[in-house]
Amino acid sequence: MKDRTDRSLRSRVARVAVAAAVGVCPLAVGGTASAQPAAACGGYVGLTFDDGPQAGNTPALLDALRQNGLRATMFNQGQNAAANPSLVRAQVAAGMWVGNHSYTHPHLTRLGQAQIDSEIARTQQAIAQGGGGTPRLFRPPYGETNTTVRSVAATYGLTQIIWDVDSQDWNGASTDAIVQAAARLTSGQVILMHDWPANTRAAIPRIAQGLAARGLCAGMISPQTGRAVAPA
Repeated sequence: MKDRTDRSLRSRVARVAVAAAVGVCPLAVGGTASAQPAAACGGYVGLTFDDGPQAGNTPALLDALRQNGLRATMFNQGQNAAANPSLVRAQVAAGMWVGNHSYTHPHLTRLGQAQIDSEIARTQQAIAQGGGGTPRLFRPPYGETNTTVRSVAATYGLTQIIWDVDSQDWNGASTDAIVQAAARLTSGQVILMHDWPANTRAAIPRIAQGLAARGLCAGMISPQTGRAVAPA
């Protein structure tokens, strides 16, 4: 009788071990394992960070994102990418996507076509030379755009991405306010944040918790639709 009980116990323990190995959650020892993956996503949102990469900010931001299991799109300024190519590589190594945010962050709608072209082209080059690949997404500084800006971006195969939710981190928003802004995101939407505010970095663990509680995951931004989708 004891031998039979021992074999039954070993069998149940083995089933739990197998369930853990394949990423499902056993409901109870001897019970039925759930077929749901451990990190099921009911939708995706686009986390975006403008103005990097910068030596004093980007490494800490990447650490915070990585530690909380988040991926994001980094809209880099070309001048920063040119000055910090190792940080462009670090962004990619951390699982981030890299986008174009112009070279010097000007008001593009006040510039002529040739100047707009230069801002975009030099940024494409700086990011590619830094190891960030050829960007497919473009965010105009200040979200300011017009027909000429869109047309020039399109000649480089870039899809313009604005945002659905503004975290206001650039305007001194508190950590609580940034977390609350992220809580307004719905599936497919994109939030504007920045590489440099300390309050934004502090908000990341709570943003991750809030998304998980709502069944949302951080996704990539589709160049076809401009919406957040499952990572490719």
